[in-house]
Amino acid sequence: MKGKNTEEQYTLRLLVIRFSAIGDVAMTVPVVKALALSRPDVHVIVASRPYAKAFYEGLAPNVDFVGVDLKDKRYKGLFGLERLYKDLTAFCPDVVADLHDVLRTKYLAMRFMIAGIPVSVIDKCRKERKKLLKGEGEGLVSVFARYATVFENIGFVIPGLFDNKSPEPVIDIKHHVPQCSKNILEHVVTKGAIGIAPFAAHEGKIYPVEKMERVIKLLRERFPTYPLLFFGGGKRDEEVFNAWCQKFSNVFFASRECHDMRDEMYLMQYLQCMVSMDSANMHLASLVGVPVVSVWGATHTAAGFMGWKQSYDDIVERHMECRPCSIYGNKPCKRGDYACLNDIEPEEIVNKVAKHIIQ
Repeated sequence: MKGKNTEEQYTLRLLVIRFSAIGDVAMTVPVVKALALSRPDVHVIVASRPYAKAFYEGLAPNVDFVGVDLKDKRYKGLFGLERLYKDLTAFCPDVVADLHDVLRTKYLAMRFMIAGIPVSVIDKCRKERKKLLKGEGEGLVSVFARYATVFENIGFVIPGLFDNKSPEPVIDIKHHVPQCSKNILEHVVTKGAIGIAPFAAHEGKIYPVEKMERVIKLLRERFPTYPLLFFGGGKRDEEVFNAWCQKFSNVFFASRECHDMRDEMYLMQYLQCMVSMDSANMHLASLVGVPVVSVWGATHTAAGFMGWKQSYDDIVERHMECRPCSIYGNKPCKRGDYACLNDIEPEEIVNKVAKHIIQ
């Protein structure tokens, strides 16, 4: 397949590869957009999982998106890797940026280099990560900076990428036509709202449900006119959200009332604030310019995964010698009590949210 853009207007074709979880791919968006806008002569082709189309649709005139369904049996095994490589060569890239650096993309990088196409690969700072987990050394540079370095290494310096520190929309979602229910649209668009995304992929990143329920109760008491929107979609999420919707007034299971991820981001743009774990929703809210009160447990901002241009003043965490115990929150708690999360009081989260609420 070829991209929608007319190649005659470009001097170079840049293929960007990142296959990963939602949050990791979302973090590519501000950097790729800044690059594309600074270099309108470059045709940027982003290859990622199909869901990422929500991030890249209409991002910049010279950006095209290619959805790759890695669950497709055509891409399984070594022959599948070769098929993926051949499919990507159809875009005739002049240079490749590997923002992932895993076995799959290492193979692709090798094949492109054999074909004489330059490849720049992200430094995932694996040695620095190990030192961080041992309590040695300083924090890692942000993932955004690491992405930018990949482009710098192939000659694309992105001017002013980190100049403005205040949150601002990266994705223009205002012209999206949402397929959400009219009920939730009427409440949110006219009144604004507060978002709650209380779950994450791993237990070490999830604030206790009973304490988050206390957060909701306090928010309902302090800001009764603002609807609360719950974001998430797993089985556990649904069970908890359904219980909260029955228990509290003026609350909505937002993700259930949305057709897709772009609908969710459309709702997020109207939030006064999002409360989120170190999870994908922190990054989605960041992309639409919404301040995020982020709760950190087993993981740590020092690993470089903080939301785009989010404020350190909005971080809720406990400083403990055992933090971080893992980079992704997927390791069991060494203490056995998740004190990093359990010791955070609901009032602290609510007070952080209050700074962003317009009364």
